[in-house]
Amino acid sequence: MPRWRSTLTFSQPIETNGSHYKFITTLFLHPQSQITTRVYHPSSRSITFNKMSSKGDTDSKKGGRGKSKASTKSVSRSSKAGLQFPVGRIARFLKAGKYAERVGAGAPVYLSAVLEYLAAEVLELAGNAARDNKKSRIVPRHIQLAVRNDEELSKLLGSVTIANGGVLPNIHQTLLPHKVGKDKGDIGSASQEF
Repeated sequence: MPRWRSTLTFSQPIETNGSHYKFITTLFLHPQSQITTRVYHPSSRSITFNKMSSKGDTDSKKGGRGKSKASTKSVSRSSKAGLQFPVGRIARFLKAGKYAERVGAGAPVYLSAVLEYLAAEVLELAGNAARDNKKSRIVPRHIQLAVRNDEELSKLLGSVTIANGGVLPNIHQTLLPHKVGKDKGDIGSASQEF
């Protein structure tokens, strides 16, 4: 009997042809990626096993240990996690940085997802700022406007200086010209227009 690497069980009631089945699906992950599911039939009290293979037919596989070299195709951890940021590179940096003696398998995936989310958020807001200024290219000024106009990003990057970012357009209220004629609508200084 082969050793199963891990199991995952969940149950779901189903109805087929008027009879009710309790569909207990147990996924036995075999080392050769063979998946076995079982379906329990309450009426006959029998269990049906269904074998599926993720890599074609495993019965026609030739003997020997491990996987064959020709059929093995490497899949990156980024694509497995559905991310654009490099999980393997971040794992390497975490290990080389000696932040801890050991680095878990989920830590670089989680960190990659957080960094990708932050980058996407900043780029979306910077793209909106560039479009508001009728530009098709994001420059540091647009990133500065995007970050400082967003409350949470401004708090996160409060002590960060963005090179060539400039400042937010702001004129203090006391520096604005006073209105002299309130009923006429005149402004006190004719040298500036607002």
